[in-house]
This record gives sequence, C-alpha cells and structure tokens, in this order.
Amino acid sequence: MVGYDPGSQGAALSPEEAALAGSAAGMVTRALISPLDILKIRFQLQIECLSSQRSEGKYWGLFQACRCIRSEEGLSAFWKGHIPAQLLSICYGAVQVYRNLRQAVTTMWRSEGVLTFYRGLSPTLMAVFPYAGLQFFFYNVFKQLLAPPPTAGNSGGTLRSLVCGSGAGMISKTITYPFDLFKKRLQVGGFEAARVHFGQVRSYRGLMDCMIQIAKEEGVRGFFKGLSPSLLKAALSTGFTFFWYEFFLNVMQNVKEQQRTRDLTKDVEER
Repeated sequence: MVGYDPGSQGAALSPEEAALAGSAAGMVTRALISPLDILKIRFQLQIECLSSQRSEGKYWGLFQACRCIRSEEGLSAFWKGHIPAQLLSICYGAVQVYRNLRQAVTTMWRSEGVLTFYRGLSPTLMAVFPYAGLQFFFYNVFKQLLAPPPTAGNSGGTLRSLVCGSGAGMISKTITYPFDLFKKRLQVGGFEAARVHFGQVRSYRGLMDCMIQIAKEEGVRGFFKGLSPSLLKAALSTGFTFFWYEFFLNVMQNVKEQQRTRDLTKDVEER
C-alpha cells in the first residue's frame, strides 16, 4: 500500500495481518465510492458535450446525472458492476450494458472471443506505472509537509494519512486521466447497439485512432470528460483506503495488545 511506513505501530503486525487490513480497506472503500465510478464512466462514454448550457447529451452535470440515473434505473444502478469491481474484473465496464456479470461474460466470449476481455489494455499499462509512481511521490511529499513536531508523537496520524492520500490521489489522477478515458472508450467497443439509447456512439481501431477521433470531434476538453467525479472519487478512494487501512491496523494492534495483557494477567494470577 502506498505510504505504508514499516516504522509505524502497524509494523508490529505480521505481513499477513497488514495484507488483511489492506484488503478490508479496499472492500469498504470500493463500496462507498461505487456511485462516483458509475458517474465517471457515464461521462467518459458520452460523445456529446457535458455542459448545462449546451444540453445535447443525456448527461450534463453531476446532480442532473444522479437524478436521471435514479429515476430511470433505480438506486441500485449506482452499484452496477460492484461485484466484478471488487474482484478487479475486466468485465466491470461491460456489466453496465448487460443485465448481470454472467450474461456479460457469455455474450462477450461468444461474439468476440477472448481478446475482447483485453480491450483498452495498452492505455491501462501506459497509465498504471506513472500513476502508481506519482501517487507514492505526492503522498510522501504531503506527509513530509504535514509532519507533526517531534514532541507531538504520532497524534493525528490517521487524519494525516487521509489528507495526504486524498491529495496524492487527486493530483495523480488528473495527470493520468486521459489514459483512463481512452481505456473506457476502447473497452466498450463492439457494444454500440446496447449503448445507442445513451446517445452517440463511436468505433475505434486502436489507441491512436481513439485519441485522434476524440481530439478532432470533442477537442482537448474531451480527454477530461468525467474528471470532476473522477477527482472526487480519487480523493475519497485514496483517502478512505488509507483511513480504513490505518483503522483496521489499529484494531488488530489493540486486539493483540489486549490479548497480551490478559495473558500476562493470567500468568501473574497463576503464580
């Protein structure tokens, strides 16, 4: 996990316990920020302008999109694809045009073969390394800037992790955001018929063709469609991940300390 400090109090825990804390933090965070992911993807896939002054497309603002999705698809629509997202499945995007995960996988496999599950792989690989590196870098920068005085000890450590993680996530996401948009556009290739009621659709032959078409039709701003919910998601996702990670580490640490205290008390009583 980005920002994990081996010298912190969590270091007394085993690697397995740290991994468990990270997994639990990821699951809780994913459940909380899933609606923002839905909004981001809907904005990313919309060809029409995202503007309340030029309401050409189906969505043109965060609150308007929330109301539209809620009224047309119900509250559960904000958690479409949640299970495959928890499993880090490539089928996440596909579940939002299909009824469920099984039907999405079966249809994609039969119609286009195994390669369809790797659509958008190139922009994903191009973005993942700089994103991870930038996240580490900015997290450590913020952590040093917000470091408490030596006399303050470790007070407020969890809150600092939340703030530093949120800032690092937002900056890293902004820099690498266009690659995420390219990935989503490429991943839904072949599903034009299922998406036609959402607005205009486009087909792309590859990453370069995707970049060129977006630049020509939508301008440079098209590369950043859905950035606002994405930034909010990045801040909450990264921040909450650090927060819950530290929280679960502290819980396990306290449980171990309590168990150790009980064992010592029992030994004393027996003597």
